Amino acid sequence: MPTEISTRRTPHRLRRPIVLAAAALLVSSAATACGSDAGTSGTSPGTARPSPSSTDGTSGGTTGGSPTTPGRDATTTPGTPGTTDTPAPPTTPGGGPRQVRASVYFLHGEKVAPVPRTVTTPTTTSSALRALLAGPSRYERGHGRTTAIPSGTTLNSVVVNRHVATVDLSGRYDDGGGSLSMRARLAQVVFTATRFPAIEKVRFELDGKPVTAFGGEGIVLNRPVDRADFEDLVPLVLVESPLIGDTIRTPVRVWGSANTFEATLRLKITDAAGRTVANIYATATSGSGTRGTFDVTFPYKATRSGVGTLTAYWDSPEDGRVVVEDTVPLNVLR
Repeated sequence: MPTEISTRRTPHRLRRPIVLAAAALLVSSAATACGSDAGTSGTSPGTARPSPSSTDGTSGGTTGGSPTTPGRDATTTPGTPGTTDTPAPPTTPGGGPRQVRASVYFLHGEKVAPVPRTVTTPTTTSSALRALLAGPSRYERGHGRTTAIPSGTTLNSVVVNRHVATVDLSGRYDDGGGSLSMRARLAQVVFTATRFPAIEKVRFELDGKPVTAFGGEGIVLNRPVDRADFEDLVPLVLVESPLIGDTIRTPVRVWGSANTFEATLRLKITDAAGRTVANIYATATSGSGTRGTFDVTFPYKATRSGVGTLTAYWDSPEDGRVVVEDTVPLNVLR
């Protein structure tokens, strides 16, 4: 039925209320549309996911921006169900890709250790994994960071569905190495991917084919795996922030996860003069066989600015000896 359109002029005294009502309706519609587009982020049951750093180096903590934190950082967008993390589109006026700080996981000794990287939104997961495959920098290698991932390994795709990332790598990924090397390279990918909020577990593919048994050692991968599957490759105190090469100032915020006796750990800062300028006790949310999180902020008083070290350790309950779990080279400011 055709709609009849009136051509009568609206009385002057009614025009302003009508305009205001129309404007209110438009704002309400826009707000509803924005709200329906909100994404979701999940946290893995039983997985330690501390809150993100909010410092920027101006009054404490670390410089270089806040690290991306598992389960919390809203700047990542790898979690649309059933979609592929494809290359970012070119920047457009008023929006488009931007760079954010992330972490990728190499090895320090035989344990995973995070290092900082800058990645591009919205393809943060694939960007981080490609940075991982590129290997540690010269500076990081000079401080004992290594990788078990074979050189020449490439990333084909990342698809995220229901908090599980299917990571498709080239066949080079499973070349060579014994059981420890195979498990270590799996852990590196799992920890890097699950640093993002939409990802809790990882399923592996090689050149598009699902992996159920990995490498010559036949490591079973018949289900998605998460961080808990590689607990033996995580230091008993894992520092997630600050990261290697960061600049810190007092007071400094340190957070991560731990699985120590009675959840007790210690954090020590050494300044450029080699002096211990802070040495505190901290307590994780759990320990003695169950990994928990810790998040502490404390002051220090450096005698000289320059290269220093954050040492994470615990005291043996048997003989009181110091057991060092992690060391993080930092630029310590006075």
